[in-house]
Amino acid sequence: MNLHLESQRSLNRIMSSLDRSQLSKTDMAVFEARLNTEFPRLFELLFQLYGHRYDFYYYLQQLVDTLAQGYSQRSRALKNKDKKRLNEPHWYQSQNMLGMACYVDLFAGDLVKLQGKIPYLKELGITYLHLMPLYDVPKGDSDGGYAVSDYRKVNEKLGSIDDLKTLAKALEKAGISLVLDFVFNHTSDEHRWAMAAKEGISEFTEFYHMFDDRTLPDQYEHNLREIFPQVRRGNFTWNEPAKKWVWTTFNSFQWDLNYSNPAVFNAITDEMLFLANLGCEALRLDALAFIWKEMGTSCENQDKAHTLIQAFNSCLQISAPAVVFKSEAIVHPDEVLKYIDKQECQLSYNPLLMALVWESLATRKTQLLTESMRKSFAISNHCAWANYIRSHDDIGWTFDDAVAQKLGINGNDHRYFLNQFYTGRFEGSFASGVAFGENPSTGDCRVCGSLASLAGLESAIQHNHAQNIDHAVKRILLIHSIILSIGGVPLLYSGDELGLLNDYSYQQDINKKHDDRWVHRIALTDSAILQASHPQAAQYKISQGLHHLIKIRQQHAIFGQAETQILDCDNSHVFVFTRHNSEGKTLLVLCNFSEFEQHIDSKIMDQLYDSTGKDLITQQDIRCSNGHLSLLPYQAMWIV
Repeated sequence: MNLHLESQRSLNRIMSSLDRSQLSKTDMAVFEARLNTEFPRLFELLFQLYGHRYDFYYYLQQLVDTLAQGYSQRSRALKNKDKKRLNEPHWYQSQNMLGMACYVDLFAGDLVKLQGKIPYLKELGITYLHLMPLYDVPKGDSDGGYAVSDYRKVNEKLGSIDDLKTLAKALEKAGISLVLDFVFNHTSDEHRWAMAAKEGISEFTEFYHMFDDRTLPDQYEHNLREIFPQVRRGNFTWNEPAKKWVWTTFNSFQWDLNYSNPAVFNAITDEMLFLANLGCEALRLDALAFIWKEMGTSCENQDKAHTLIQAFNSCLQISAPAVVFKSEAIVHPDEVLKYIDKQECQLSYNPLLMALVWESLATRKTQLLTESMRKSFAISNHCAWANYIRSHDDIGWTFDDAVAQKLGINGNDHRYFLNQFYTGRFEGSFASGVAFGENPSTGDCRVCGSLASLAGLESAIQHNHAQNIDHAVKRILLIHSIILSIGGVPLLYSGDELGLLNDYSYQQDINKKHDDRWVHRIALTDSAILQASHPQAAQYKISQGLHHLIKIRQQHAIFGQAETQILDCDNSHVFVFTRHNSEGKTLLVLCNFSEFEQHIDSKIMDQLYDSTGKDLITQQDIRCSNGHLSLLPYQAMWIV
């Protein structure tokens, strides 16, 4: 079959029946031009997914109607933003990009009060604000907002959709891009689709994976892993009202959507365009590795999961091209890379960098970090990493065992060590973390904790140990210096900029105590901000040091669009890389992961134009003595 020819025939038939009254002549011309350009790709992707169905053309026509309607509902300001972003497609690679992720209630209380925090964000240099899920959710446990009951309704505790639209405009005026979650693997069991499925309405039972008995679920289970084994076992939940077993990968109240049904794709596209039209500039794709189910596989990272995401991307290019996707794939590094592409996810979390920065702090060695980044850091120059040190989620040690093996490291044993170290069970550990998702069968777990507590500040303060406090502050600034300089969007998690410590009050909350991730989901109080203003406080040193690094980044284009090269080093305690841009500028970054002074061969300076340079952080000229360059404990250098 000639798919290009068939796509053209299909588009001609669809356009002949399209309702043109919803768009002005000018807008209709723009929509048609984008549709003509993008439709062959979209057709081919959807044909791979649904071309075997007798009703394929019906759903294709319905989708184009949805895209036209979504574009017609887009404000003039957002249509202008579309044009602007199409003319500057690499806007997210600027040295001025600095992200923050936060829960609205923990950061400000509600959406109205969040507007009052814009000066705080601007003073820090934030240009990208990711608001954690703020949609309507079930009362009680909602997996931190990731059990969505209505994509078009804001959680009443946070405000209204109108409040969100007003905030989006205020952020736009302040030069801050709004980022929202696209929770598209599942809905809550209180979503209207799920409620209709419980009533046995066939149109909606087909929106989910529902089974009369355990025959098929048991066959699937042979290859599935358990995500939250400390809460429940298995991936399916019996629903009494529906008298069905329902696929629930994460929690019993989160029902996985059935993307083998094209009606689901169209319905979720409609919700996606609604979110795009609120004014966001990026959508974080939650749990994207799980969206396609295939018997006999792990049902993670399937080829058709990529096909689905590319199809959603194609829909955005037609109706809301200013919006980009950010991949949240906390999986094997090789699988993470597969989601990153201009036509799939333009942005991606960098879980490998995050995990191995912590690994290097624990071991004081950088070989695994260096070798892993040499293998996996390079991506399309149309795309960018979102580099982070902490998030709302737990830390999983997702490094490549094959890379570790080459260095003589046993992956399983090393993960056990890291879990022991960061939960404070390893003698001599500086960390105050909490085990999460500990599997009673295997003993495996992940790690929770605020950045400052994991870096040793909590323990040092408790013991009133001045040197340990100093080391903790230096660790925090060291790892921030990496995400601010290595290339991509540096992403802070709210509270880390002030060095907030673990909050154990969740243990007294019946809806949170089973989920240890709440230990690092910490309220940004006025007292915390005040504490960071006292020059004697460790939090002050963290805040001031971070502000200093951010301002340097924003002043130099080399931190923006540039090529990153990870370098070998003659000292296993030091992580080294360079940045080179099209203007011929070079940045050399050196990071000492040890609490002792380290020396490296002065030949490393040959990376610079004339083997001389200045450290942007200290503003000191670099001088080598006895053929060596020295770094103080936990020192980072940005040399130009």
